[in-house]
Amino acid sequence: MPNIQTFNTIAESGLKRFPADNYSVGPDTADADALLIRSHKLEESALADSLRAIARAGAGVNNVPVPACTDRGIVVFNTPGANANAVKELVLCGLLLASRGILPGIDFVNSQDRSSDYDTLSKLMEQEKKRFKGSEIAGKTLGVVGLGAIGSLVADMGIRMGMKVQGYDPALSVEAAWRLPSSVKRFENLNALIANSDFISLHLPVLDATRNLINKELFAAMREGTCLLNFARDEIVDSAALLEALESGRLRRYVSDFPRPELLGREDVITMPHIGASTNEAEENCAVMAVDQLVDFFDNGNITNSVNFPNLALDRAADAAPGTRLAISNRNVPKMLGQILSVLADQDINVIDMLNKSRNDIAYNLIDLESTPSQAAVDAISNIEHVIKVTVL
Repeated sequence: MPNIQTFNTIAESGLKRFPADNYSVGPDTADADALLIRSHKLEESALADSLRAIARAGAGVNNVPVPACTDRGIVVFNTPGANANAVKELVLCGLLLASRGILPGIDFVNSQDRSSDYDTLSKLMEQEKKRFKGSEIAGKTLGVVGLGAIGSLVADMGIRMGMKVQGYDPALSVEAAWRLPSSVKRFENLNALIANSDFISLHLPVLDATRNLINKELFAAMREGTCLLNFARDEIVDSAALLEALESGRLRRYVSDFPRPELLGREDVITMPHIGASTNEAEENCAVMAVDQLVDFFDNGNITNSVNFPNLALDRAADAAPGTRLAISNRNVPKMLGQILSVLADQDINVIDMLNKSRNDIAYNLIDLESTPSQAAVDAISNIEHVIKVTVL
């Protein structure tokens, strides 16, 4: 029975998808085989020997020591796209807040004396409303940087709002390309997209290649009066270059889900307390996806939406007996599969079906057998150099 330890509050709609008779789930679960987390910061010291998987109910995994997990054969899952609609809707809110005098208008109304009579208050509103005049977003150009699950939804939303939409993503997958509306103009050069956008919305993960991506050079390429929206990650924007762009007026408005002390109180900055995925629906979607991925992994060895292992799924035969599937992770070096199969052959264990995939320095194998392997066979495979973990399913 897999032991699943939970951190943070995980939506009940997700937790109830664990088969109650086969899984032990809770915050106090000991000897965890898997961790189910949201924002909880995991330290490397928390990676127990029993741990086989970590599922993050969200897209980012910056709170997980992924390289250390990979070294120990721990599969790290995330839930890309589960919170995409929630973030998309907040981007739309950010676009409108940046274009109209909504927030200062609300502050102005709430600052009035409550003892004023209705006629006096109405007259004052009519006199002062011109202070909060803004612009419509229809007809403006929206540049979307990153065209994955969220970025493609933002692009589609922009089109539906009457905006001209263009996008940039050097690592656009085939799946993402199919999701992208055909009217989105693709740019191969980020500087060109930046220079031709009224609004720029960021939807990238934090990688070495994206850290401080929006730097002094790119701010200089922007049109005077550009608005930048960052609902991706704080580290993507160079903080010093951002302040300089705001002070010069080249950047008209910065809207972000990541407050910084130096930006607090500025009239040209709108920051929110990291609420992009803070909807009931998004939390439920993330929990359901994370739990389903863990159940499929522990029941069948299948991997979906891993950030450090290859995605791999092998259908089981309808009459397959329990304990006849091996899940093996190993270093991605030559002759590994041959050594594993040699052990099985030496033990007279027939292979019915198998699947092998690699990702960077790690490889993963699912092998269906005609009969249950002996402990001696499992131990022999485990003792092969560069084999990380062997599990009988």
